[in-house]
Amino acid sequence: MGKTLLSFGYGYSAQALASLLGGWRMIGTSRTAGKRVQNGIERVQFPGEDMGQHLDAATHLLISAGPDQEGDPVLRELRDEIAKRDFEWVGYLSTTGVYGDHQGGWVNEDTPLTPSTRRGQWRAAAEAEWQGMNLPLHIFRIAGIYGPGRGPFSKVRAGTARRIIKDGQVFSRIHVEDIAQVVAASIAQPNAGAVYNLCDNDPAPPQDVIGYAAELLGMPLPEAIDYNTADMTPMARSFYAESKRVKNDRIKDELGIVLKYPDYRAGLQALLTLEATE
Repeated sequence: MGKTLLSFGYGYSAQALASLLGGWRMIGTSRTAGKRVQNGIERVQFPGEDMGQHLDAATHLLISAGPDQEGDPVLRELRDEIAKRDFEWVGYLSTTGVYGDHQGGWVNEDTPLTPSTRRGQWRAAAEAEWQGMNLPLHIFRIAGIYGPGRGPFSKVRAGTARRIIKDGQVFSRIHVEDIAQVVAASIAQPNAGAVYNLCDNDPAPPQDVIGYAAELLGMPLPEAIDYNTADMTPMARSFYAESKRVKNDRIKDELGIVLKYPDYRAGLQALLTLEATE
């Protein structure tokens, strides 16, 4: 029998995963109606359409849609429908924001969840909701995502990139292709109840990433601006509220992952090479 992945939320990471699942039937939801089939993916509107037949068809379930202040949107609409069905594998895409601020210290999957931002608190609550569902659940706590179309080069070229300097600030990040290969490896090696951190090997200050992008482009180093006096939106400033280094040993030890882009330097070099071929 063929495999079918139903992805609630068919965004950047889910699309990267789909490219690795050759021969699978793929169903992806979006919040607006559109083409019924797009690049081989069956698109359905959620909320809006009756999801019963799609849940019946699904052998695997991926939750990529984010929560809100009222909880997880998928469980809010479909808790009972999901509970009465059997799936081979269920994956939930979460965030390393659930760990909160550790002042640059290391965290792993066993670190208690102490989110300090509203987004992190919503994610931690959503994780708990899914963990209470008695499903073959796998949670993926994802660091900052970059990849094709989501790199720093456009801002550096436009002269709008800024190197925001906050003492001791570090972020972990991961290339979208590495997200896809980790999730695909989990599908191939299910371990119900597992939690995985998805990040590269090199937590780094954000200004270093911007500086390296400018170096690769042969452009001047963007202006350094002190965080305390920087003109930033509340959303942008909230990202600097937490500083931590995220360990990724488990994806290597349990899933045999060898990262394609083990640090931001390798990732940015690959993005620039890709741009040159397009």
